Amino acid sequence: MKMYDAIVVGARCAGASTAMLLARQGHSVLLVDRSTFPSDIPHGHFIHHGGTGVLQRWGLLDDVIATGAPPITTMSTEWHGVRLTGENVAVNGVPLGIAPRRTALDALLVDAAVDAGAELRTSFTVEDFITDGNDRVTGITGHERGSTRPVSEQARMTIGADGRYSGLARFVDALAGNACPTLTCFYFSYWSGIPDQGIRVVDLGDKAIFVAPTNDRLHMVFVTWPIDQAPSVRADIEGRFMSAIDESPDLAGIIRNGRREEPFRGAVDLPNFMRTPQGDGWALVGDAGCHKDPYMALGCGDAFRDAELLADAIHRGLSGEQPLSDALAEYERRRNEATLADYRQNLHMAQFRGLPPEQRALRAAIQGDAEAIRDMYLALELLTPPERFFNPDNLQKLLSGGPASWTLVPKPSRQPRFAPGSGIHGKRRLKSPRPAA
Repeated sequence: MKMYDAIVVGARCAGASTAMLLARQGHSVLLVDRSTFPSDIPHGHFIHHGGTGVLQRWGLLDDVIATGAPPITTMSTEWHGVRLTGENVAVNGVPLGIAPRRTALDALLVDAAVDAGAELRTSFTVEDFITDGNDRVTGITGHERGSTRPVSEQARMTIGADGRYSGLARFVDALAGNACPTLTCFYFSYWSGIPDQGIRVVDLGDKAIFVAPTNDRLHMVFVTWPIDQAPSVRADIEGRFMSAIDESPDLAGIIRNGRREEPFRGAVDLPNFMRTPQGDGWALVGDAGCHKDPYMALGCGDAFRDAELLADAIHRGLSGEQPLSDALAEYERRRNEATLADYRQNLHMAQFRGLPPEQRALRAAIQGDAEAIRDMYLALELLTPPERFFNPDNLQKLLSGGPASWTLVPKPSRQPRFAPGSGIHGKRRLKSPRPAA
């Protein structure tokens, strides 16, 4: 039986990226997925918060743009009646964001992995995982679509990029910390005939709207509500959706003059957790390792970042540069360090608590100051070092003698409760329920 350096289970955003990076470093990689590509999934697909810079570093940004997804360089956010619009939010040709449909993005990343030398096996269902008789994971067993013949493959590393219901995470019983039950539900569709205004975020206090341009001259339009409203929203999706849009009059005029081109899709099962992402012979990446409410749209950008962190760790371990266990522990530390502050801020925002007073004061102070607004968005989107804008001297100047101490990431007034084993992650080999959207 062939021994791969790595088997990656799940060939979408995180998995295809990890496979590509490992193959580029000369490792033998098997990439498997039960789907074929191109194919769609009902997930958000706004790439920002450093994600566009990663695509450029990988040499893929121009390819993503070539799919017909326009680069996004204008950002407008509205909270508490204050709307701030920043233009030309880009650095050295890297835009603040881009929103390719998953049919285009995932297929492009899979092709990049194959071009790098990864072996691709689609229509393949992973049924179980192999161990060495102790605790070390050594591979997978599964079958191809239309066949009952079991297939086993072995690897020095088995990587779960198989989403929040990760089978590998269940198999190894990966612990989930910083967990919080589902906070919101969301529904979305695609409109034609909408003028491109970049990314727009409108927080209405008890719901929020997100609009961005995507492929085929369409715009994706999302609305999110607190999870306790899910039953009433599901009973009348279009009515509640358009009622929310109407609460922003200028946005309503734009969207109602367009045309919805696809059915509504959405989700009501959006748990928040940070799983232990590594162990003996295994690792988790993307939503399998850390799943977040989509409010801040961190999923794609974080998946790219963590794919780089994991591929770098595995390469150091397999090449003998560092003991593999130490390299994987370093991956976990770096992932946690990179994501925890954003994770907590996202929980805060997904509970519709509004902005803290310091942030509200800053937004009010720079309203009408195009340069300051652009600089703030450049920092928030990690296109420039955040400390270049968010430093006491600059903030004090902008606030005209106001408080010099301001935190980029607000601390929630209360931490969401976490009960281990309360459904955030399942027991070994048990499937988590998948409520229908």
